[in-house]
Amino acid sequence: MRWEYDHELSEEQFALQAEARKFSEKEIRPKALELDEHSTFPHELLQKAHSLGLMNLYQEEPYGGTDLSLFDTCIVIEELAWGCAGVTTSIVVNDLALTPIRLYGTPEQKEKFIKPICEQGQYASFCLSEPGAGSDAGGLSTSLKRDGDHYILNGQKQWITNGGHASQYTVFATLDKSAKHKGICAVVVPAEREGISTGHHENKLGQRCSNTVSVTFENVRIPIENRLGDEGQGFGIAMHTLDCSRPMTAIIAVGNARAAFEHALRYASERKQFSRPISDFQAIQSMLADMATDIEAARRLTYRSADLIDRGISASLESSMAKRFAADMGMKVSTDAVQIFGGYGYTKDYPVEKCMRDAKLLQIYEGTSQIQRLVIARELLKRLT
Repeated sequence: MRWEYDHELSEEQFALQAEARKFSEKEIRPKALELDEHSTFPHELLQKAHSLGLMNLYQEEPYGGTDLSLFDTCIVIEELAWGCAGVTTSIVVNDLALTPIRLYGTPEQKEKFIKPICEQGQYASFCLSEPGAGSDAGGLSTSLKRDGDHYILNGQKQWITNGGHASQYTVFATLDKSAKHKGICAVVVPAEREGISTGHHENKLGQRCSNTVSVTFENVRIPIENRLGDEGQGFGIAMHTLDCSRPMTAIIAVGNARAAFEHALRYASERKQFSRPISDFQAIQSMLADMATDIEAARRLTYRSADLIDRGISASLESSMAKRFAADMGMKVSTDAVQIFGGYGYTKDYPVEKCMRDAKLLQIYEGTSQIQRLVIARELLKRLT
């Protein structure tokens, strides 16, 4: 089933959508189940995506990026996630890691840290979460200590996507933990630096092909010139980056939910009970109606947040709304899809169980649904003053 908007998308956007859909259908879907089953990193798929301009979507053209608006980036990501949420997470994380450099890097830093990743098909990772600091990003322990014209970096980062394959890390660390968020800096760390090690690939419930590891830094020397922005600006850089990345995460949830819904819709029209297709029964019709409505609502919230960001308008509220609603919607829609399939939906012989497993992570990473509610409430209360 196609979700197209003749009255909204331009001819160029339709072409972009079609290209992404073709790649998803011809390249991602045929390999998705095997990649998931064996927890295999989709390097070949990512390289094909890179060759077609389907990676580094939100990065600027002078530095090798595809240079799409955030709105157009979301159009592409939905189609990719329709094929596999795990593969798409591995694709999108480059934008997450490079966006702090796009937003706060000098032209020289962009040339040094964005261009090689984009042009050479390399991977970058975003290092914010820690074993003891997930939702509490301001309480991180990874430390920076000034040593002449270098920093010494020590600490461990957890749940780092593509961390085992990255050639570069965007790391958030503190100069003074007692200063909490005011002591945090953002630094770019080449992976070949001495003192960096990665843990084993986590054996995850869903999005299993997306590489997830811990990254440990032991007395890693980082030139001062690798710092983004000023000392103490790191927390703000992270939050601004997440405002821009939440629509990307939200639209992954939309694409994954759309896949689950389409499988359920087709199955309901074919599966017969009591000599009738189960789609004839009102209970099933109500589920399908709610699923389609919620997918559309999540897409619209996401499009709106992306459009605001493209227009240079602060969208902390709208991007958090989009991420919260889309992630929760994706979990419900994929669970309902399994329910419509019944016992078959609970087996790996049918695709909806994978959609459900993949959906769960979207409620957790890049800010849990509970944290998004806190951000939404905070933004609403600020508007009273």
